[in-house]
Amino acid sequence: MRRLRVALGQINPTVGDFERNVRMIVDAIERARALGCSLVAFPELAVTGYPPEDLLFKPAFIEANLRALDEVTRASRGLSVVVGFVDKRDDIFNAAAVLHDGVRAGVYHKQYLPNYGVFDENRYFQAGTEAQVFVAGDTTFAVNVCEDIWYPAGPTAVQALAGAELVVNINGSPYHAGKARFREQLVSTRAVDDLVCVAYVNMVGGQDELVFDGASLVVNEHGDVVARGRMFEEDLVVADLDLDAVFRARLHDSRRRKEKLVVRETATRVSLPPLPTPDAPPLPPREVAALAPVEEVFEALVLGTRDYVRKNGFKRVVVGLSGGIDSSLVAAVAVEALGRENVAGVGMPSAYSSAGTRRDAQRLAKHLGIEFLTIPISPLLNAYKRTLAKAFKGMKEDVTEENIQARIRGNLLMALSNKFGWLVLTTGNKSEYGVGYTTLYGDMAGGFAVIKDVPKMLVYDVARHVNARAGRPVIPETVFTRAPSAELRPNQTDQDTLPPYAELDRILEGYVEEDQGVNDLIARGFPADTVRRVVAMVDANEYKRRQAPIGVKITPRAFGRDWRPPIVNRFRER
Repeated sequence: MRRLRVALGQINPTVGDFERNVRMIVDAIERARALGCSLVAFPELAVTGYPPEDLLFKPAFIEANLRALDEVTRASRGLSVVVGFVDKRDDIFNAAAVLHDGVRAGVYHKQYLPNYGVFDENRYFQAGTEAQVFVAGDTTFAVNVCEDIWYPAGPTAVQALAGAELVVNINGSPYHAGKARFREQLVSTRAVDDLVCVAYVNMVGGQDELVFDGASLVVNEHGDVVARGRMFEEDLVVADLDLDAVFRARLHDSRRRKEKLVVRETATRVSLPPLPTPDAPPLPPREVAALAPVEEVFEALVLGTRDYVRKNGFKRVVVGLSGGIDSSLVAAVAVEALGRENVAGVGMPSAYSSAGTRRDAQRLAKHLGIEFLTIPISPLLNAYKRTLAKAFKGMKEDVTEENIQARIRGNLLMALSNKFGWLVLTTGNKSEYGVGYTTLYGDMAGGFAVIKDVPKMLVYDVARHVNARAGRPVIPETVFTRAPSAELRPNQTDQDTLPPYAELDRILEGYVEEDQGVNDLIARGFPADTVRRVVAMVDANEYKRRQAPIGVKITPRAFGRDWRPPIVNRFRER
């Protein structure tokens, strides 16, 4: 049996940290070599970190990336290594280097450059046109990059017809809920259609608002998953592939004999010196349990928060604790991401804060084991009112005074941030950001918006998960049962201003994530007046969202990179 042992280096690189990125790659190469692997692959642009964005306009950045690749090349003796980097020719390319026994043996240029959603690769790269196949002894493999595997008649098909028995696809595929299952289906389909084994390596880690979830895969020619990487963790995924099984399966496929004749002229074959086959015993089965949907979201929030804080050089964070569900979840995520010793909570009660919410904020902090400060805002609010009394003479109190309270709290949190170097984590959710139920320079003030892309009803579900995984009510039960309220005026609830969150979230999902218009949503059975009011609120508050901190992308279409309507915009759906 022709057995090929492959490894997938599911690493967490940092954009621009070439020294650390190279060290991670080299360490994984050494582990793969020790485990008897003949080939090890790393994610898309692993050398630079992904996405490097406008750093790609800096020649010094490109040159540093090439020097880093030279270091990786020297470490590749004794096996083949596939690693993502930026190639420089007459233009620059999103590329995969094929390193073989200490030599750069070939380079593949990504052919399909995504330019939708969070991607903007046409801004930076030239597209490749060549599909190589590499032959080392009795092993024939090929390499392509991320988007290339999404096309049924793309490079994978060409390379398989040109003889590749294994296609290595390197990725920087960002997370949204449910995407890993979709990817697995796609990779399995491509393997079956092209009768080829696929080694799909994905990045893991947080980069600004993006989270890369890993979940790397090795799939055989029948579409069966041979090995699977963990989600949201660094991992070295090792699997044995039976290449003779690929040959046997192809013997029964007469269509290939006709199609191969056409492809031979379009794929370049690169011969590599054969390497000794490592003598290693067969691997035992590798089982990785799938995460439940809510658990998946929680882990994405934790990883995105941890990496944003740590990679930006912060150590400690501060959260304003209101006793509500949103701030409770943010604090719980922060503790899981950074450790309780690195999280501070601040209660900032006013005359409108109920005894219940004050008590729940204190109980939450105690359950989490975090430092808790109490700074009442009533004296400051009264000072504001006195200062503005002349300017506001004869006018009734309204949302202005409510927003002053939120801005006082934002100022206090930012003062603590400045004094102690703490990063402020904001607590607004996607439902609130969607309709502008937020205060500029108030509850929107901070450095990172942990649950910015988590709709309100999902906030409740993830918060329930926090308690379930702890086996105790970390978040007090009364936080779940109390009607949501900003507590900025007497007896206030969110539903004084907004539709019920269950209804609001479904309308926002249709309008924001599915591009459904007013008439589409009304046809789905939502009340016409409610739909028009929600859509008008979404459209009117883009100016706020543009000034909000970034947060972890959870849904298929998050406010930010995915959502780019003009702020000055007179178009309105009726």
